[in-house]
Amino acid sequence: MSKVKPTLGRKGKSKRELSPTQKATRRLGLVLSTPALLYIGIFLIFPLFYNLFLSVTDANGRNLISGTFSFNNFANYVNVLSDPLFWNGLLLSLIFTFACLITQYIFGFALALLFRRPFPGNGIIRALLLVGWILPPVVTGTIFKWMFDSDYGVLNFFLQSFGIIDEPIRWLTVGSTALLSVIIANLWIGIPFNMLLLLSGLHTIDDSLYEAASVDGASRWNQFWKITFPLMKPVTVSVLLLGVINTYKVFDLIYTMTKGGPVSSTTTLPVYTYLETYTVFEFGNGAAASVLTLLIPLFLSWYYVKSLNEEEN
Repeated sequence: MSKVKPTLGRKGKSKRELSPTQKATRRLGLVLSTPALLYIGIFLIFPLFYNLFLSVTDANGRNLISGTFSFNNFANYVNVLSDPLFWNGLLLSLIFTFACLITQYIFGFALALLFRRPFPGNGIIRALLLVGWILPPVVTGTIFKWMFDSDYGVLNFFLQSFGIIDEPIRWLTVGSTALLSVIIANLWIGIPFNMLLLLSGLHTIDDSLYEAASVDGASRWNQFWKITFPLMKPVTVSVLLLGVINTYKVFDLIYTMTKGGPVSSTTTLPVYTYLETYTVFEFGNGAAASVLTLLIPLFLSWYYVKSLNEEEN
């Protein structure tokens, strides 16, 4: 059996030489990871840096194809930051994210507590709830667009049938109700996602803790606050961070239902970036807006990875 001899590195520190088997293992690992590295480079890193490049140019629908665009330093960022629609989009993104995050977490946790204990039909009902998460957002947006339609929508039909309203509510053509509609549609996607992650966390809690608490006379409410909620803190942090990232970047659902209208009442930052790029064809401004939009998810992603590393340690 070959021995690994320690050698001195450049700074005099002890350094171990790799055996031929270890070197072969490293080369094999590099070869096996090549497809993933190529995918990351082509579809993630290159578009990101090309977007950064466009954000400091005057590229638009006229000069991008001909290649006659030129650098304009940070003029695009100044234009975007001075645009009231950008700040309106940021405010709407925060409202949309916060409303969805809190609501889907509460309902997701309640459903996870319900499905933690076995009962007849547990698996079937849980599978049906996951349909909302499995469906593509465009399909979900189309379904809810039909449901909230003011003329032939099923929601207005039932509300009028039960005498709750006298005339149809124009859900998607009035600003406040349009934002509420897209929030409700996104909850149909987010609640099953939260339920699934929280349910997996609940299954890691030992049932003997609840048995001991019951013997000591603790009520169900006290058991939740003293046992369940504290032990679910790591899972809760992960669920909330993932929820912020997933909700903040929602585009296809909103665009399918309202296209950012009426009058920019649902134009969140992702929708604003799309409209600036592919409606006005100001690719430089659109690239700058996408860079600014990307800052919050990047920070949250870094914090999420950091929290996972701290939890492992």
